[in-house]
This record gives sequence, structure tokens and C-alpha cells, in this order.
Amino acid sequence: MFAKDIGIDLGTANVVINIKGKGIVLNEPAVVAIDTNTNKVLAVGEAARKMVGRTPGNIVAIRPLKDGVIADFEVTEQMLKHFINKLNVKGFLSKPRILVCCPTNITSVEQKAIRETAAKSGGKKVYLEEEPKVAAIGAGMDIFQPSGNMVVDIGGGTTDVAVLSMGDIVTSQSVKIAGDQFDTDILNFIKKKYNLLIGERTAESIKIKIGTVFPNSRDESMEIRGRDLVSGLPRTITVHSAEIEEALRESVEIIVQAAKNVLEKTPPELSADIIDRGVILTGGGALLHGIDTLLAEQLKVPVVVAENPMDCVAIGTGIMLENVDKIEKRNLI
Repeated sequence: MFAKDIGIDLGTANVVINIKGKGIVLNEPAVVAIDTNTNKVLAVGEAARKMVGRTPGNIVAIRPLKDGVIADFEVTEQMLKHFINKLNVKGFLSKPRILVCCPTNITSVEQKAIRETAAKSGGKKVYLEEEPKVAAIGAGMDIFQPSGNMVVDIGGGTTDVAVLSMGDIVTSQSVKIAGDQFDTDILNFIKKKYNLLIGERTAESIKIKIGTVFPNSRDESMEIRGRDLVSGLPRTITVHSAEIEEALRESVEIIVQAAKNVLEKTPPELSADIIDRGVILTGGGALLHGIDTLLAEQLKVPVVVAENPMDCVAIGTGIMLENVDKIEKRNLI
């Protein structure tokens, strides 16, 4: 009868939706396949992801979000509409309240765009919350106490680093280096070293199966296939973990530097808390082999990967939906 409140982790790589009282009900890639001749949406989510790099000329698989913000409004709106309709959360006479998570450094114009897109896709009221804050709540941190908590959220398009206390962000930094950039780094490295062209999905598969960012911590190899740039014919090569570490080194250094910058700007009392509690890693990038060891070594504080890093933001939205009335009051003040 009544509409259900929903929380959306609007990620560059995935859209995760949490319904109040039900938990996570949808986790699909943020990809939309469109027929350019008719401008019709052919597939959304997983079905569209399977088409990436494998479609005829008139069909394009678009990722409407770039670096954690909306790059294509119409396509994002259609994608959200599709997901919300699929979940059947609208009531007989009412629309759901929607809580959307966004990176910390987005502009007011980008915030307005997210609000409008969520409202057009079927939301009654739209609330925005910063991703690292929601990720910290989802990872089980009690950020409402007067003590320091640090979270590094490595997503698909952005990495958000934040220190939280008293339920809010004290210092933060967001860099446009994350999972997608890692895939691009691997793709370019193989192109340069082996004259072999591989697709995005192959690059992602290499990252997951044999990738590491901590030198000499993993010794695995994998056979990959691609197109030889010299002969134009298919070719198979073997790549090793050490090469992937080399390919990712530059990008990971930027994330480490962002974490150092945030720690440098943190008040000393909160820094002392972080030494005790450590840093929590969330987001899909937290699963990258060796990232916790590397950050711990560079930052000189303990680093722990959250229990469910990919779902932390969505779990956090669920917890915040329970307190959506408090958010409403806060927005009115």
C-alpha cells in the first residue's frame, strides 16, 4: 500500500539498492545498452554488461556514470527507472523516499543533477549522503562518538578518503583513481609491453585473478588472449603478478598520497584514535591483493579490510534509512 524507502549506492561500476526492512535487493552493473538508430534502451545492468565490447556498430553499451558522477543524465534516469520499477517499491498512491550516496568532492551542480535524476526516476523526496560516511556506517564503525575513524573507500570511479567524528566528516579527499583506472592501467601496460590489444573485461579479470599492488607478495600467472597490434591477428600471452604490480604502481601511489594528505590535516587527538583503531578499507578496490599491506606500511597505522567491502555503502544506506526521519529533521534545520 505505502511506498518503501530505498537507499541507492549509485556507483560508477555498480548500482546497489537497499530497501528499508529488506536489505540489499539489487546489485547490478551500471551499464545500459542502447540502439543508436532508434535511441531505444535494449538492456540494463548485467545483460548490458555482457554486451560491452561485443556489439554491432548500431548498439552501444554506455556507462552513464563517470568518476562517481552522472555523465549522461537521460541514460542514468532510464537506468534508475528500470531498476526501481523492477523492484516494485512504489505504493498505491505514494512514491518512495530515496537516499543516494555520492562522492565527497562533487559540486553543487552535480548534486542537483543527482537529486533531479533520482526524483524523475520515481522518488518523492531525495536525500544525498557522502559515500565514505555511509561506507563507514556500513562497515560497522560507530561514527557518532567523539572519536576518530578513518575510512578509505575505493570504488569504480573514485577513491574517497575521510576521517569521521561525531557523525560527520572532519577531513576528506577524493581522487578520480579507482577500479576503472586500474583496468585502464593494465590494458595500456599490456598494449605497450606486448603490442597486444585486450578488452576492458579481460583487464578486469587479470586484476582480480593475479593482480597485486604489494611487491613480491603474489606469484601467479595467467594466459590472456587479444589482438596483435602488428599482425592484426589473435595472439595468446602469459602475464605475471609482478607485471601487474608494475602496471598499477603509479595509480596506487596517488591513493596512498591522498590518505597521507588526509592524515596530515587531521587534528592530533583524532590521529591518536586512528593509531588505536586503524583504517578501514571499503569498496570493491579493497579486495585488490596487497592494498591493505601497502597502506599499512606507508601510513604506519593498522589497516583492515571491511567484512563486506563491496556492499558497505549499500548496508550503510540501510542503516541510515532506519533513521531517515532524523535526516529529514537535519535537512530542515
